[in-house]
Amino acid sequence: MNAVTTVKDERLYQVILRPVISEKSTIAADKNHQIVFAVLPDATKSEVRQAVEKLFEVKVDSVQVVNVRGKVKRFGRFPGKRNNWKKAYVRLQEGHDIDFLGMAGA
Repeated sequence: MNAVTTVKDERLYQVILRPVISEKSTIAADKNHQIVFAVLPDATKSEVRQAVEKLFEVKVDSVQVVNVRGKVKRFGRFPGKRNNWKKAYVRLQEGHDIDFLGMAGA
C-alpha cells in the first residue's frame, strides 16, 4: 500500500459537497491555480486530495483547509446563526485543470 492511507470510495464521493464560486475563489483560480470546494466538516487534507484526484482525474499539488464560522444574521425579527462549514483550497499541478462548464451536460 502507499504511504498515504487509502480511504474507501464511498467516503471519497461524499467528501466534496460543491465548488465555491465567488469573487475570491475566481481570483484564487486565476492567480494561484487553485480551486475552492465546500467539504464535509470532518474532512481531512488527505481525503480531499484523494477525492479530487479520483473524481476529476487531475493531480493535486497541495491542499489547504479553512473552517468558516457561520454569520450571525436576523431572520425576520428573530436573531439566528448560519451553520459553520469547511472549505478547501486545492492547488492543481501544472498542466491540470478542472472544467466545470464542460461537466454541466454530463
